[in-house]
Amino acid sequence: MTYGVNVSEYSPDARLRPWQRTAAGAGLLADDGGVAGTIFAEMSALAARTGALNLGQGFPDEDGPREVLDAAREAIAEHQRRWYGLEFDADREVLVTAGATEALAATILALVDTGDDVVTFEPWYDAYGALVARSGGMHRTVPLRFPDWRPDHDELRAAVTDRTRVILVNSPHNPTGAVLDGETLALIVELATRHDAVIVTDEVYEHLTFGAAHTPIATLPGARERTVSISSGGKTFNTTGWKIGWITGPAELVTSVLAVKQYLTFVNGAPFQPAIALGLGLPDAVFAEAAAALRAKRDVLAAGLEAAGFGVSLPQAGYFIVADAASLGYADGSALCRELPSLAGVVGVPVSAFAHPDRRDAYASLVRFAFCKRREVLDEAAARLAALAAG
Repeated sequence: MTYGVNVSEYSPDARLRPWQRTAAGAGLLADDGGVAGTIFAEMSALAARTGALNLGQGFPDEDGPREVLDAAREAIAEHQRRWYGLEFDADREVLVTAGATEALAATILALVDTGDDVVTFEPWYDAYGALVARSGGMHRTVPLRFPDWRPDHDELRAAVTDRTRVILVNSPHNPTGAVLDGETLALIVELATRHDAVIVTDEVYEHLTFGAAHTPIATLPGARERTVSISSGGKTFNTTGWKIGWITGPAELVTSVLAVKQYLTFVNGAPFQPAIALGLGLPDAVFAEAAAALRAKRDVLAAGLEAAGFGVSLPQAGYFIVADAASLGYADGSALCRELPSLAGVVGVPVSAFAHPDRRDAYASLVRFAFCKRREVLDEAAARLAALAAG
């Protein structure tokens, strides 16, 4: 006997979206093409509703993950309301994930099928390329150019077509530290609407901006109903190892992502979720002080790079600063990065690592340095880099 899923049973055109195939494989695809909850979620909810003893799901009853999830989701919904005026149903429109990377993975694997286009800016966070490739999609990019990192709107228009399934927007941007302007965000919404694409945002640096306001694209007219917004507590609270992230968006999109996510991790970082929930409710001054402290660290490293002779693009947000080594006589940033430990006792990463091979020449002399370090470490790094000029 052969076991498998007959897609024609579920779809008139015998074509399921990736999240539907995931649900079908687990026996959770309903006759109408929707996804049902797992038996574990159903029985646990039934136990909670009726007061029955829950012997159905294998989690220790001293460690209440369901309560943790409830608290975390409520805190995330309140965070979106407090900072951006966005209203989300904590039960249906918020999903807690194993960091932003799992949120991105689950979203791309849920929405992108073989041959679908995914548009991002370039350079890009390396996970984007890997996840798009794993989904079978085609990675289309719009270049950002040193030193101001502003996209050309005609190039953006040309990149988004009827083949585009997802426009993945990373703002504040890694690795450049750029914050996209309102005109660019509005154009993204216009293009997504015209071509019926889903907007997926990576906003993990949302609270770490340096004088440039972060505007979530979901706040723009016409955007909320087609936007999956992703963030995490890792960058904001210096807790990257806790891996607590989240998704907010319309219920139908969140349900699609959940169909995939629940088979990556069902519950993640339960002991850390209450701490992140508490952090999201801290006073505004705490967030402002965190950004100000990071800005001061940025300035220390920027001064050291400039003293060494690098050309510097001062970031508007995030953890990283991009420097041009061409003025030091290095056209190849990769080669410089391999020599820097012996030249100056400092390590950086070539920006070309975040670009497609056929576009790496445009970023060849650029190097990314992280300033999310202790002040004494940055002071020492700046001094070591400045010594390059003397050598």
